Amino acid sequence: EVQLQASGGGLVQPGGSLRLSCAASGFALDDYAIGWFRQAPGKEREGVSYINVGRKFYGDSVKGRFTISRDNAKNTVYLQMNSLKPEDTAVYYCARAARIPFSLWRVPSYYNYWGQGTQVTVSS
Repeated sequence: EVQLQASGGGLVQPGGSLRLSCAASGFALDDYAIGWFRQAPGKEREGVSYINVGRKFYGDSVKGRFTISRDNAKNTVYLQMNSLKPEDTAVYYCARAARIPFSLWRVPSYYNYWGQGTQVTVSS
């Protein structure tokens, strides 16, 4: 059974850091693309970052602050989030996609498996 387990969220002050983890089971990570998305109350789900076959992409609002990485031995994808801002507050989800054009990495409907989400709150 394919499962994605997101963890690592929490409450952090502006300027702080968090590292999110997405533990995969039921499939090998290096066979698929993994995306991180976030959704704040009243807003649409937003693509944050993507990793596949050595390619990495970031949303404009997180570029230079967030870093995505993958540990195939642990079957886990990480999202290191630095210089956090209050506008980064959201529920963060990881998701798995089959082969999709890189230009479509931000589109949630191309991802067919989703983790349960982890809350990130940036506040003083």
